[in-house]
Amino acid sequence: MTDYQSTPDTAARPGRGRTGTVDDASHAPQPDGRDLMGPVENLTRIMWTGTLWFAAAVVAVALALGAVLVSGWRPDVLSTPVESLFWIGASVVALSLGLIGWSGCPILEVSVPVADRNKTRTMQLGTFSFLVGSAATMLAVLLGPAS
Repeated sequence: MTDYQSTPDTAARPGRGRTGTVDDASHAPQPDGRDLMGPVENLTRIMWTGTLWFAAAVVAVALALGAVLVSGWRPDVLSTPVESLFWIGASVVALSLGLIGWSGCPILEVSVPVADRNKTRTMQLGTFSFLVGSAATMLAVLLGPAS
């Protein structure tokens, strides 16, 4: 077969390359036959690192929230639009913790390819949401009155 996309190895993996692109070479199996971006390897890596990222995110939230609360600050000192930004950001951070936690959870939904796709997406969305929500929440705190 000359068409790279029609080979059995790549046909089972949606999103795998077109003929002769540079991206295809980066997904080539290792000399020992392992494909580092294959569904099993990727899923194993996400469940391992997802657990670590979840723990790190929980610690980061606890440290930031603890410091803000110990200082005596409360969201009710904010004006209504800024307080809304704070609560939206805090809600996004809470959602992101759930997404990152689910990514690290060693439970497969239906099959390895489905779990690989879903956990990859939840990890990416969870990380993005954590960063955006944290930035929005801290921006709201910074926009509030000085103590």
